[in-house]
Amino acid sequence: MIRTGAGRCAVVLLSGGLDSATTLGLALRQGFACHALTVDYGQKHAAELACAARVAAAMGASSHRLARIDVGGIAGSSLTDTALSVAKDRTDREIGTGIPETYVPARNTVLLSLALGHAEVLGALDLFIGVNAVDYSGYPDCRPEFLAAFEALARLATRAGVEGGRFRVHAPLLNWSKGRIVRAALEVGLDPAMTLSCYDPDSAGRPCRRCDACLLRARGFMDAGVDDPALGNP
Repeated sequence: MIRTGAGRCAVVLLSGGLDSATTLGLALRQGFACHALTVDYGQKHAAELACAARVAAAMGASSHRLARIDVGGIAGSSLTDTALSVAKDRTDREIGTGIPETYVPARNTVLLSLALGHAEVLGALDLFIGVNAVDYSGYPDCRPEFLAAFEALARLATRAGVEGGRFRVHAPLLNWSKGRIVRAALEVGLDPAMTLSCYDPDSAGRPCRRCDACLLRARGFMDAGVDDPALGNP
């Protein structure tokens, strides 16, 4: 188990997937007292919410909160709309081209806004998010330009900001390959079996192995030269 340090507080967005769990581990290793925030935004793969709770407890987060929002007008994604199916068996070229249907409009803007509000209440100036611009280059809200713009917004839109506080959005995985993320997960002591990356798990929470997230995760473990314990395969 990673134990929190005595350093300054941070809010870590924790979805329950491999990337956000690794980000939590990295923040803890840097000595932050991490307050994990998980958001139920109506995602069909809601099994990840239980994974987030297990990860937060196992890794020693200072606290873990679950926020629920009504997606309403930000639906229209195959992750939230029951009328849309999650794409399966796409090639690397297809995954890396265009904005996929799994894009949830304004999701990271909303999630970071919730994290920002939580951070201001806690007196924290550091936000961590597990976005990755290499494998998910089609998502406009996973780009460094977006993160820099959000930092500017945080300085203008909060009492802490106008009183001189400087919020920082940390995205340690931003330019990492999936293989490097897997290796980092193991280095910080994360048990990947506790995480769920799948966009379309079955009713028991088992990954489909065919959606973009599953395919990218599998490639990461292959590149890292280790087995994925979540799959139970040799």
